[in-house]
Amino acid sequence: MIHADTIRLLRECDAGVRMGVSSIGDVLDHAPSDELASCLDASKKEHEALGAEIRAALERFGDAGKAPNPMARGMAWLKTSAELTFSPSDPTAANLIAGGCDMGVASLRGYLDKYAAADESSKEIAKRLIALEESLSAQMRDFC
Repeated sequence: MIHADTIRLLRECDAGVRMGVSSIGDVLDHAPSDELASCLDASKKEHEALGAEIRAALERFGDAGKAPNPMARGMAWLKTSAELTFSPSDPTAANLIAGGCDMGVASLRGYLDKYAAADESSKEIAKRLIALEESLSAQMRDFC
């Protein structure tokens, strides 16, 4: 069903972008350098803008969206806090972000395949989120 796949894909994008914003915020709170903080802040704003677009699309279908898995969110926060407490460096922060981006990209690509009947507009949103995550991961290489 096109309608059901569209909503399911948008929900996964919503959960993914929320997780991304949250994770970027966690690292941003501990960013060792101003340069890294500036890069993360810019990406966080891009994620928030795309998240607003995703939620608007979901609202058109009468859907409230999907929050990230609380267990995954808690584990990500714990790992970020621990690693940046014991090794507060740009490479540590950059590796945390890049790893999260890579997991997000893999998940989103899987959802694009799984919800192949989603409408083209929703697929385009997912592809834009993938591109945003890939771009952030690439930017993090400069800090490793």
